[in-house]
Amino acid sequence: MTGYLIRRFLQSIVVVIGVTIITFIFLHMLPGNPIRAILGTRASAQAVKQLTIEYGFNKPLPEQYLIWLGNLLHGNLGYSYKQNQTVMALLAQRIPKTLFLTGSAAVLAILLAIPAGMWQSVRRNKPDDYAGTGLIFIFYSMPTFWLGLVLIIIFSETLGWLPSEAPQDQLSLFSQLNGMVLPVATLTLVTLAAFTRYMRSSMLEQSIQDYVRTARAKGVSSRGVLFKHVLRNALLPMVTLIGLSIPTILSGSLVTETVFNYPGMGLLFYQAAESDDFPVLLGVTIVVAIATVVGNLIADILYAVVDPRIRYVS
Repeated sequence: MTGYLIRRFLQSIVVVIGVTIITFIFLHMLPGNPIRAILGTRASAQAVKQLTIEYGFNKPLPEQYLIWLGNLLHGNLGYSYKQNQTVMALLAQRIPKTLFLTGSAAVLAILLAIPAGMWQSVRRNKPDDYAGTGLIFIFYSMPTFWLGLVLIIIFSETLGWLPSEAPQDQLSLFSQLNGMVLPVATLTLVTLAAFTRYMRSSMLEQSIQDYVRTARAKGVSSRGVLFKHVLRNALLPMVTLIGLSIPTILSGSLVTETVFNYPGMGLLFYQAAESDDFPVLLGVTIVVAIATVVGNLIADILYAVVDPRIRYVS
């Protein structure tokens, strides 16, 4: 087990470094000039040249990356001159809000997907199974921004039940929970669709295994077979799915936060992309990369704990 954990940890470090390299290169390939974004379009060529030298943008790209990586290892993610704050301070303000949104949506999606997937597997090829599958495909194929706008039109503009904009400060997240209903519902429905479909498939796959037939032959009731045998084994792949779904949930969070003007990392990333704020873009990217890798690592560890065979084939 120790060797497995060491291998997975080293692989995770390599992945994070690879993500930073690719992101750093792609950001510098984008059109636009971060110095012009700081000084404005009317700045003189001399001022642009002077600030370019001061910030090291005139150095070769590999050298710029090594300088940035060295600062990262010392906890320095750079400075946002567009928002006049350090990137670390901006992330410290936004990360808790994004965690609240994504965490709420993920928990609700899991709690709803497990019984929904079980019900569909039990009612396989029945009218309610077909209806559930059709509804799942609708939410699964619907773009996040479109679903958010539909919910705003129905529940905010038409019915007037809920606000169309999310709370803007940390305290309001708990004192104005009605403002969180639509953002959480949007992200939950998109995530729920994938989880439910996967849970249904996993339940059906386990229900035809030999151990299920053996349990039934021994006289175990249908309820006992479903909950004690099929469900327990069908949940194992869900552990991996949850870890692998972190990038999807976070990307959905970016769109959701933009639609509802929710002040999290997604909205921060969108605003930074509009203003060529490279330090913020890199900072958000590295946080998302680390969160993704850590999520996958935790999922792999949990899977190895519950299924020891994984330790020997990984």
